[in-house]
Amino acid sequence: MKKYRCTVCGYIYDPAIGDPDGKIAPGTSFEQIPSAWVCPQCGVTKDMFEEVK
Repeated sequence: MKKYRCTVCGYIYDPAIGDPDGKIAPGTSFEQIPSAWVCPQCGVTKDMFEEVK
């Protein structure tokens, strides 16, 4: 699964880890995360993330 980076603060969403504090289980792809989810470090929305190449 692909990792995604917040373009504002640099946080990396890693699907192998998920976001336990945001109630996103490990193994959840970025595409499966609800649209209401925000970056756990800076609070921006999903549309501010880009795929890590």
